Amino acid sequence: MRNIFFSLFFYIGFVGFAQELNCNLVVNARQTGNDNQTIFKTLEKQLTEFVNNTKWTNRTVAPQERIDCSMIITITEYSGESFQGTIQVQSSRPVFGSSFTTPVYNFNDRDFSFRYLEFQNLIFNPSQYESNLISVLTFHIYIMLGLDAETFATKGGETFFKQAQTILNYSQQENYKGWKLEDGLQSRFALIDNLLSPTFSAYREVMYRYHRLGLDIMSENPKKGKEEIASSLKLFDAMNSRRPNSFLLRTFFDAKSDEIEQIFTDGPNVNIASVKETLQNVAPMHSSKWANIKF
Repeated sequence: MRNIFFSLFFYIGFVGFAQELNCNLVVNARQTGNDNQTIFKTLEKQLTEFVNNTKWTNRTVAPQERIDCSMIITITEYSGESFQGTIQVQSSRPVFGSSFTTPVYNFNDRDFSFRYLEFQNLIFNPSQYESNLISVLTFHIYIMLGLDAETFATKGGETFFKQAQTILNYSQQENYKGWKLEDGLQSRFALIDNLLSPTFSAYREVMYRYHRLGLDIMSENPKKGKEEIASSLKLFDAMNSRRPNSFLLRTFFDAKSDEIEQIFTDGPNVNIASVKETLQNVAPMHSSKWANIKF
């Protein structure tokens, strides 16, 4: 498990402390029909270095504590310096006492357009707009940092979510999609608005209890861990009754549905009748997986 008491570490090849992310970033331009152009390879290399070599927090982080994540940028069309596409962002964290990792964040951002000139400097300013390319990437980086922190401490991601909100606020000055209320219920605006809203506070409580009090104790006490996971998922009932089929619920189960199915179809028996009912009510889009939970 990533040690919550971050230790001082000098990483050969870098000056200072290791950065927070271990990100596999891919730029896929096959849909453009010109995926061999050097500009896409340059973009991929520059973004990989930008994401992995930037210090995103004031924490001291050892290499083994870095967050494993991926960003897959799919370019669908481009003209000159203008690019249009999507970005799929995923992150995970290790489970204490095991060799397993658990998915934490899974978001397919379909409103991703930006301007890019080959070899341009990529600079992040926490309080000032630089470009939509930088804004979108850093917004998702701070969401990843926030959600990862939420799995270790109650509301541990607040500072990171506030930074994501700051990025959203100053990015609204441009006419790119995803930053405003009118951009829909599955936008960056909707995501950070929901994460910081008291209406959806149960989501953040589930993130902590599911991971820290559930998954992380399963190596020592599998039954107790499963019972805590089931209990935490029940918290979604009240949230779903207030806001049925909310965006946060969909993002949670997009990341977790396979894992939940596996947890409750293996290991020690626990009372699953009520949790199956909850799962059917709050995440009916995954009903085929819930049907596989038999005991």
